[in-house]
Amino acid sequence: MDIQLGPVESKFADMIWEHEPVSSTSLVKMTSEEFGWARTTTHNVIRRLCDKGIFANNKGTVTSLISRDEFYSKQSKQYVDDSFSGSLPAFIAAFTKNTQLSRSEIQEIKDLIDSMGE
Repeated sequence: MDIQLGPVESKFADMIWEHEPVSSTSLVKMTSEEFGWARTTTHNVIRRLCDKGIFANNKGTVTSLISRDEFYSKQSKQYVDDSFSGSLPAFIAAFTKNTQLSRSEIQEIKDLIDSMGE
């Protein structure tokens, strides 16, 4: 899966995941307040996200076809694959090079690695 979303599309997708199942009418109201979108813009973006296989719009009710966690997990894996030839250690090395991790963050990472080995 190689689905790219811009920052506003990502915020809109998060809005859907947070409120699903949600009517397209409710989404029109929310996006008008949040983004200043017209009704047609909201419906166009809903259609694009449905075309990408993330959501379904059944008679005006929008639901997800994949969960938020599944979507962002696939996006993260795609980024590591594309940018670091699939090497998670290379990604972690690049990510932490100029970042000071707290003891608790280090422990969380160790616990995650340990749990994956089980």
